[in-house]
Amino acid sequence: MRAAGWQPTRNLSAKEVAVKALEEYFGARPPFPALAAGQARLARLKRQCDGTRGFDLWTGRAPDRIQLVSLTKAFNELNTMSNPAKTTNLQTPLQNLDEWEDFLKERYPDPAANAPFQATQPNKVREEFRNYETSARPSVREFYRLNHRHQSYEFVQSKKHEFLSLSRRRMSVWEAMEFLNSLVDDSDPDTDLSQLEHLLQTAEQIRQDGHPRWFVLTGLIHDLGKILCLFGEPQWAVVGDTFPVGCAWSDKIVFHEFFEDNPDVRVPRYQTRTGVYEEGCGFGKVHLSWGHDEYLYHVVKDHLPEESLYMIRYHSFYPAHREGEYTHLMDDRDKTMFQWVRAFNPYDLYTKSHERPDVNKLRPFYEDLIAEYFPSQLRW
Repeated sequence: MRAAGWQPTRNLSAKEVAVKALEEYFGARPPFPALAAGQARLARLKRQCDGTRGFDLWTGRAPDRIQLVSLTKAFNELNTMSNPAKTTNLQTPLQNLDEWEDFLKERYPDPAANAPFQATQPNKVREEFRNYETSARPSVREFYRLNHRHQSYEFVQSKKHEFLSLSRRRMSVWEAMEFLNSLVDDSDPDTDLSQLEHLLQTAEQIRQDGHPRWFVLTGLIHDLGKILCLFGEPQWAVVGDTFPVGCAWSDKIVFHEFFEDNPDVRVPRYQTRTGVYEEGCGFGKVHLSWGHDEYLYHVVKDHLPEESLYMIRYHSFYPAHREGEYTHLMDDRDKTMFQWVRAFNPYDLYTKSHERPDVNKLRPFYEDLIAEYFPSQLRW
């Protein structure tokens, strides 16, 4: 988090490092002019430059990627320290959406190459979850606190009513990918890969492993529901481990204690094993916490094979597909189809890297694949 070429002579605090980076680049001492505006300018520059060079109208210099990373981090550090109230942001408690996925990978590490992938972990004890919770970043804890507090049965019904009319936009799948690409995590300068490139990484790994074309397409589009962020939804209503609402919460749901603030805790029926559902009713009749999975499922449900739709709808349902919970609500079809959800999970978690895919080279293949399954436009 320092400007290129500057080396500290002693151990400095995070704030001192941030100030030093900005002093060296701007040639000024704090208070720095228009801190938030400066952060926005750096974000625009990061998007406009080719990843290595870009002319800076503020200073007349052309910062390289290392400087952009350093300076953006410095702005973030000072902005947080100057505005402590912003550390608890109802819309964006996470620095970026990848923070949630990073936490998932800590809980479910990539299995060793010579070890079989273990999908469900029904024998995991509560103490193991406490270990993950203790080491979680404050921003991750705040994200789960907001998620567990607000994702009530009534909230989920209201979001389905609000969004599942699919009346916000009409666009093709590729246009939706480009739209998602405008979701820029300005506070995540450690990687300069775009959202579209991350989707291509997942799809390409599935393709290399020889899976069916619909499986490859699922990898390409599975996170497109995150455009909910661009429709103004808070992070905790877009990503996060999903779970049933309207019945008792499994103690295998991470940060279970945060449910104490959920209004459903005061509804006795919602605190029973089956709640408003029936034993073996099937997940199709169960309302899960609201997020990108359910939203995208409704956008694409008329166009993809059932296996693909299960992957899309339930890939964040970690209490079920990784912890073996809620089997009492599954029907026989769920039990068969969840093998595909589990098969997809390693690609969802472990395919992101810093190796940039060639979008222009890959685009013709994926546009043909999209056209094989989807009409020219979808309702979003």
